[in-house]
Amino acid sequence: MRERWVKRGVKIAMIVPVVIVVVGFLVMFLWNWLVPTLFGGHTINFWQAWGIFILSKILLGGFGGRSGRGGHWKRRIRDRWEQMTPEEREKLRAGMAPGCGRDVPAGT
Repeated sequence: MRERWVKRGVKIAMIVPVVIVVVGFLVMFLWNWLVPTLFGGHTINFWQAWGIFILSKILLGGFGGRSGRGGHWKRRIRDRWEQMTPEEREKLRAGMAPGCGRDVPAGT
């Protein structure tokens, strides 16, 4: 059992540096190919490319494990919806419909 985890750790230790290099050069290549031509920007180096990549992950909500598209908050909303009584659901629909700009059918 322990041997399997050691092999897995070695594989990960070998793959991670390769992924870091590939992602860095991919971002750098795409930036240097597109940005100077389209926007008149400057070219960047490998470490600047990684900075842009990390900044984009922070700003756009990356790094976390994904449990499906919008999984966590959709699951919470669905759970709350299922715990509501029919009267509470109707009250919520009536309150949301004007703000959504459309009528929400009562059967959904």
